[in-house]
Amino acid sequence: MNEKVRDIAERIKGLRLLTGWAEEEAARKIGLPVQEYLKYEKGEDDIPISILYEIADCYQVDLTDVLTGVSPKLHDVCFIKKGKGLKVERYDQYDFQSLAYQYVNRKIEPLLVTLDAENSPELVSHHGQEFNFCLEGKMKVIIGSMEYVLDPGDSLYFNSLIPHKMLALEKRSAKFLTVILL
Repeated sequence: MNEKVRDIAERIKGLRLLTGWAEEEAARKIGLPVQEYLKYEKGEDDIPISILYEIADCYQVDLTDVLTGVSPKLHDVCFIKKGKGLKVERYDQYDFQSLAYQYVNRKIEPLLVTLDAENSPELVSHHGQEFNFCLEGKMKVIIGSMEYVLDPGDSLYFNSLIPHKMLALEKRSAKFLTVILL
């Protein structure tokens, strides 16, 4: 497992220890089987972004705290230069960049996502609602039993509790903006 995953795992363990919870209690509160939680806390498995949100919510910290160990500080404006978003490495099939990670108490999580054309991700679900806006390439979004094909300029808004995934089409990567309502 890479160094970033181990660092995140250490922060998750630290948060649990600060609360005084046993591993079983933390797993229960986050809604995970104990063995799965322990794999994440020990850095033995990649942590899905949806689980990272659950962990941050459970420990009442910002996602940026979990990812970087540094709390966001900005209250009024957060300006991110092109290519300078916080990389969130959770899945091989997705390259996430958080575009507001320095803003305190975000109500939405805007992410620039690049889809790898070679792999097919697992279905995920998470609390909130999600908005996707296709920027480059062609992509398929599977939401439950429905499939939607997005070309540049197309958008989709949906209940993110429904299992979903995004796929790059035409054997080339695709890029989209996703905004998740927290």
